[in-house]
Amino acid sequence: MSEPWLSGPIPGVDALIAPVLYTFQQTIEELTAHTEGLSAEELWSRPMGMTPAGFHIRHAGGAAERLSTYLRGEQLSAEQIAAMKTESDPGASREQLLAELAAKLTACEAIIRAVDPAALRDARGVGRKQLPTTVNGLIVHIAEHTMRHAGQAVTTIKLVKALRTA
Repeated sequence: MSEPWLSGPIPGVDALIAPVLYTFQQTIEELTAHTEGLSAEELWSRPMGMTPAGFHIRHAGGAAERLSTYLRGEQLSAEQIAAMKTESDPGASREQLLAELAAKLTACEAIIRAVDPAALRDARGVGRKQLPTTVNGLIVHIAEHTMRHAGQAVTTIKLVKALRTA
């Protein structure tokens, strides 16, 4: 099976925005494949002091949700801030983590699909300090950040699996 970005255009999505949606598809595919057979204990383990894969999976979705709030020109809600503080709480199963990730990436995708390509250079502020960026900057960062944490999760998972047989 080829990677999502090799699957052709996404109907109804501008070519400048589609790569972000491909990262969401690839994140789900890779994490679904690599987490197969892992227990909740393994997902939340800290091999050699590394951050648990469970955190990276949960954080990828949570960060995408928060960044999409800034994309809409809004500030984080109290609920979003509270949820962010629980991202490292252990215990969620593979199924729970993947369902939560898929739901958050699907919601973020809907927001990104609604972006008018003519607005890509529009200014946006991030955080309480309203640090300056653009719609395009946020969209690219959402993709990059999501894939970064997916990659960190996969690396941790590979170590967890290798240590099973060590």
